[in-house]
Amino acid sequence: MISEGMVTSTNEDGSPHFAPLGPVVDQAYSSLLLRPYQPSTTFSNLSRTRCGVFHILDDVELITRCVTRTLQSPPPVFPAAQISGWVLENCCQWLEFEITDIDDSSARSEMQARIVHRGQRRPFWGYNRARHAILELCILATRTHLLPHDEIRSACRYFRPVIERTAGTAELICLELINDYLQREAGDDLHA
Repeated sequence: MISEGMVTSTNEDGSPHFAPLGPVVDQAYSSLLLRPYQPSTTFSNLSRTRCGVFHILDDVELITRCVTRTLQSPPPVFPAAQISGWVLENCCQWLEFEITDIDDSSARSEMQARIVHRGQRRPFWGYNRARHAILELCILATRTHLLPHDEIRSACRYFRPVIERTAGTAELICLELINDYLQREAGDDLHA
């Protein structure tokens, strides 16, 4: 199954890089198959350091701000326990991993990873409908170069009322961030 979350990798200067990513995981979360596109900062960092941290989190605004490139300052982190990497303070759980194999023969690489340490900050209580819809729109926003714009607009028309009915303040902020991003990147408007 694919589990949506956030990966931190380490930049060449030692600072953390944040990337929403949905690796393929097994039921026990004992291994990950990460599939970052090439070229990307995440692909470059993980190829160079061969380690990172996958986070299970309920902060859809952080995910949205990373996708829409509106993250104004990095979120608080602390050093990972078993690897040279960074853990998000505001996560539910984290999985420190080491890359065991890289297949970079296509634009979407495949990186096999084994979990070397796991930790928990707080329970994950799940997402409401608005947060699920925001995640789906974030995924679509990262695919503007791959998907027909009519498909993205159709999904936006479907998800907008769901978000407006079930959202809190953070989800409504996310909806506008995604709308602004789609207008900039693809000329699409969620209001259309």
